[in-house]
Amino acid sequence: MATKRKKIFKKIGLVAKTHGTNASAVVRRLARWIDSRRAQTCILEENTARFIGSKKPGVSREDLVRRTDLVVVVGGDGTLLSMARVAAARSTSLLGINLGSLGFLTAVPLSQQRRSLEAVFNGRYTIDQRMMLTARLSRRGRRLQELALLNDIVINKSALARIIDLKIRVDGQAITTYKADGLILSTPTGSTAYSMSAGGPIVYPNLQAIVITPICPHTLTNRPLVLPDTSRVEVRLETPDEDVYLTLDGQIGIPLQRGDVLTVRRARGWLHLIQPEGSSTFFEVLRRKLKWGGDR
Repeated sequence: MATKRKKIFKKIGLVAKTHGTNASAVVRRLARWIDSRRAQTCILEENTARFIGSKKPGVSREDLVRRTDLVVVVGGDGTLLSMARVAAARSTSLLGINLGSLGFLTAVPLSQQRRSLEAVFNGRYTIDQRMMLTARLSRRGRRLQELALLNDIVINKSALARIIDLKIRVDGQAITTYKADGLILSTPTGSTAYSMSAGGPIVYPNLQAIVITPICPHTLTNRPLVLPDTSRVEVRLETPDEDVYLTLDGQIGIPLQRGDVLTVRRARGWLHLIQPEGSSTFFEVLRRKLKWGGDR
């Protein structure tokens, strides 16, 4: 059986974390190195172009994913999450280079950036297809917001230590009303984020599932649920007069009102996450990040 030839990426987008870091020189050298190659062309995101003082103007993130076939993200998992929502809509592949400690999504350490990119540019890589979720917020029957996300959806209260009531339906079937500090709905990719901290399961990232994890539930028998990715989950806020917020991927916050309905289902698009040959596996990252120790 013939082996399918892997795509050779030619137009490379570059996005960097531009706040809280002094990595402009690192990013500038990386951009020059990509441009110096005959087979690749580097296109900068507009904030990144300003960050490194480029004479060549950058483009918006939306234009970047339209004009490139691979976007290299230099930063942390948060930077990659913000790009994932844009890239998935165009099926543009992402590769993450971590400026600090190894991340779950930005799995290439800074010290291996060129070696990893050489491998990718020469077709030595695999593609992880990660499912995403679509979150639709409705108020009195009117749609307020609809966004795709990679990690998780969180509903929780603000400063006051009061329990909120969240009524859950799955595929039209009533499940329960959680009395809790909040609720997390996550993808397998997001299962290692807030959901894990709240006692949710770690789900292998290539699986297709939706994880529901209550935050400090009043009833201890309310445990996390793992649902098939075909499920349609509805969450209705039943609690009045509380400061309750909906947060998407930890980056977009929306205040909620009593009666608001959140509908969550699998998004149509996938995130294509590039893994260079020789990069850390999911279990290697788990051992490092969670300090599980080495093989015995």
